[in-house]
Amino acid sequence: MRFQDKVALITAAGAGIGRATATIIGGEGGLVIGVDTDQARLDSLAGDVRKSGGRAETRRADALDAAQVTDTVESVVRAHGRIDILVNAVGGSTIIARPASTVDELTLADWQRLIRFNLDGTFLFTNAVVPAMKRQRSGKIVNISSIAGRGLSASSSSAYATAKGGIIALTRKLAHELGPFGITVNAIAPSLTLTERIRPHWERRAPDQQAAEIERTPLRRVAEAIDQARVICFLASSDADFVTGVTIDVTGGN
Repeated sequence: MRFQDKVALITAAGAGIGRATATIIGGEGGLVIGVDTDQARLDSLAGDVRKSGGRAETRRADALDAAQVTDTVESVVRAHGRIDILVNAVGGSTIIARPASTVDELTLADWQRLIRFNLDGTFLFTNAVVPAMKRQRSGKIVNISSIAGRGLSASSSSAYATAKGGIIALTRKLAHELGPFGITVNAIAPSLTLTERIRPHWERRAPDQQAAEIERTPLRRVAEAIDQARVICFLASSDADFVTGVTIDVTGGN
């Protein structure tokens, strides 16, 4: 039970990688605090965690709203006295009409929306949680970047690549800032992952395009949310106590 009695705050917990991560942590003894804007999804997550014998609470909040983030974190600290794990899972490329837009096709509004969506929530929750972790002299923060953040995705825009590159840089910088307090900060960089949001885009691809994606992946398949969640949980566990400042590519070998 890697997460016995650990308090884990997970953003975007209602679906996708966040939900898969919450399910693992709850199943391994952790108290999951699921944060999302969709209460129905949060209720479903909490039900699933409890059915497996785990513990879960929910907080409906917008990770891009500073006041809501502060209120959420303060409520968790009041209720439980600590936050051991923060998983920043808010982000994505599909919030604009054409996620693969070239730089000359992007509008300033698209650029700003992608930058904000992929960076602000990670900053705000980290900013709010770190004081509690410093007092504890311990904590695990795991961020979600993307292989696009390394400039290696042909199907993502430059705005998304810039935002996810920012997550990689932020992760490295925070590791140096927070290491003296016993806090580790790491990230994963997923390739295409068939979450609820991404699967419809995948299914609209022509069969030959799907086949080409699979063929160029050494493990010969596309990732599922659970593939990403397992690596997040490694980084959030005591198995990674001497790992900080790294971004692990979870790409099937691409």
